[in-house]
Amino acid sequence: QVQLVQSGGGLVQPGTSLRLSCAASGSIFSINNMGWYRQAPGNQRDWVATISSGGSTNYADSVKGRFTISRDNAKNTVYLQMNSLKPEDTAVYYCRVFTVVGARTDAYWGQGSQVTVSS
Repeated sequence: QVQLVQSGGGLVQPGTSLRLSCAASGSIFSINNMGWYRQAPGNQRDWVATISSGGSTNYADSVKGRFTISRDNAKNTVYLQMNSLKPEDTAVYYCRVFTVVGARTDAYWGQGSQVTVSS
């Protein structure tokens, strides 16, 4: 089992920056990929970014060049640095962590962080 605790989020103006954090505890030895998703009101939960255990990153086209995902393996934490925020980035952001033990893969969600971009 892995427990995830998110921090960050809030109300910001367009063009500004925000950083989200997601700290993992529990069976952290088995953590593999880590990622971020977001869900706007009335929409499905969409993938935002992923970082592998080796540090390789991938981003959704909508955030490429503005958002940066990173991880600190010593702190078992994944971050999402969001720059040049737009109103359409408004959503609840969720971290997701994948664990691999032998042939079994499990996924865990953070509790969600509200990000509101508005003037």
